[in-house]
Amino acid sequence: MSDTLRLEPNDRRTARRASGLLATFNQVGVLEAAEVHVATRFGALAGETDDTVLLAVALAVRAARLGAVCVNLTTIADQDAELAELPWPDPERWAAAVGASSLVTGIEVAGDQLGRSGTVLRLVPRPEGRLLYLDRHWREEDQVCADLLARLALVPPELETPALEASADRLFGPGWAEQRDASVKATRQWTTVLTGGPGTGKTASVARMLVLIAEQHELLHGRAPRIALAAPTGKASARLEESVTREAATLQPGDRSRLDGLRAGTLHRLLGWRPDSGTRFRHHRDNPLPYDVVVVDEVSMVSLPQMARLLEAVRPTTRLVLVGDPDQLASVEAGAVLADIVTGFTDRDSSPVARLTVPHRIRSAGGAATGDLDELACALRSGDADAAVALLTSGSAHVRLVDPADEPAMAAVRAEIGDAAYRITERALAYDPVADPTGVTDLLDEHRLLCAHREGPYGVAGWNRQVERLVAERTGITHYDEWYAGRQVLITANDRGLGISNGDIGAV
Repeated sequence: MSDTLRLEPNDRRTARRASGLLATFNQVGVLEAAEVHVATRFGALAGETDDTVLLAVALAVRAARLGAVCVNLTTIADQDAELAELPWPDPERWAAAVGASSLVTGIEVAGDQLGRSGTVLRLVPRPEGRLLYLDRHWREEDQVCADLLARLALVPPELETPALEASADRLFGPGWAEQRDASVKATRQWTTVLTGGPGTGKTASVARMLVLIAEQHELLHGRAPRIALAAPTGKASARLEESVTREAATLQPGDRSRLDGLRAGTLHRLLGWRPDSGTRFRHHRDNPLPYDVVVVDEVSMVSLPQMARLLEAVRPTTRLVLVGDPDQLASVEAGAVLADIVTGFTDRDSSPVARLTVPHRIRSAGGAATGDLDELACALRSGDADAAVALLTSGSAHVRLVDPADEPAMAAVRAEIGDAAYRITERALAYDPVADPTGVTDLLDEHRLLCAHREGPYGVAGWNRQVERLVAERTGITHYDEWYAGRQVLITANDRGLGISNGDIGAV
């Protein structure tokens, strides 16, 4: 709960009619107005007047806004030193009050406004503390767990083992033992979770894995399998399709033919978008997906509700392959499903997780650049600060450490960023949809500025303000208008009518 601030009375996040603990936590920016209003409304429906219970409801709603599916009532007061002085309830008494509330035990409401059970919250005791869920998230988490365990309990698929081993030897050369083992493992089971950091060969494994599965399916069923490729966003699905196609081009003709014509789409499109619902799809348990193999990439971006709908829609005898890096690209919605699955199956004999650890981009042509990046990523993931700093200060042409106090170095960074932003703005101002329809969007891939924080001088907001000033200095255009020419846009919700998907990028 960092980056908190005291809200002004006219700030849109201020709940003016709030009182008690809700008002106190709203005024310092811990809670926003929407969370206060939800807690107040639930309290009114349930006849709940206990301030501490209403605070718990608001914090559970807030957790979803921040990407979590629950809040730990035992430890939340200790998570940020800046907020230690707030009047947090005693954890034991707080949990007892919440557990006794009709919001947890269930209430009767005219018109069934709170759902069939009348339960709004779920209080779950765990070794790490008392976890409070909104009922929907608890149900979805419970369903995902049950569905995964049920799939793992199924009798494994039939195999022609000699053919499998021979094909694996053909597809995976020396130095690719991890990828070979992961692909053979995926062929032997219904559910596989393929994880690994950047450059560890996940896509190469997927392409060759699909060849193994397709060959086995042909031998046993006399036909090619129906394969679906999907990812959470339009851009991620396009990358998946491009990567599989590129990898297929390196295979022998007979193997390459098994991947011909594969197309990737968004997860929403795979499940069957419905205009009358934002959370339900055409495919579900009673109308499952017709595929023999379903591969979903970038699963770290898949939210808990999406994973629940996916597992509902996949037939038990469909091979499901979930691919992603649990250390990056978290979902913008509630839940860190991939990370939870990987952690939950750690040290279990029946684990579906296949983890790739050896970077392979270092060995590729022109691999010096990606090699330095991979080494830096490995140092950061393992928490080896000395190795990270040593690499950043080694004089590498591809990664370097810039001290904010070093004004000449920072000026060079700002100039590089300003040049990239200016090129986009210049092209946007002269945009011609006939002569140059993709000129602006092509420039977006030339430069990326990624920030570790949203706020602060080196956060997203701070850098955006700097970039706008740098462009204004060159163009004379001040950015009073929020939607100025050249502003980059990231789509965060699917819109079938406009033909855009969550994750698409563009420019004004």
